[in-house]
Amino acid sequence: MTRQYELAGKSGARYRYTPLEEARFLPPAGANFVIAKMSKEGPTVVYAGETDNLANQTWREALDKAREAYGEAAILTRLNVTRAVREAERTDLIEQHQPPMNAGA
Repeated sequence: MTRQYELAGKSGARYRYTPLEEARFLPPAGANFVIAKMSKEGPTVVYAGETDNLANQTWREALDKAREAYGEAAILTRLNVTRAVREAERTDLIEQHQPPMNAGA
């Protein structure tokens, strides 16, 4: 079973994210994603995003940039169908974690 990671938002809500296996089939579903540096202490969020179609890989460019800047980086996802829910969760995570790749966005 794939390990899940809990990420807290500024609101205190906790969200469960699962590492994405990039080579596997990706569902054409809405999702939140974070790009994180992984360590034994867990993920450190460097970017938080959302997409209405995980399969179209709009997250790929951000992941490539993160790997250039931070070395090994992983993408973690959480399926969320409703855009309003995805945007609220993304904002909550950005406010809490202050990901450097979201600065000025």
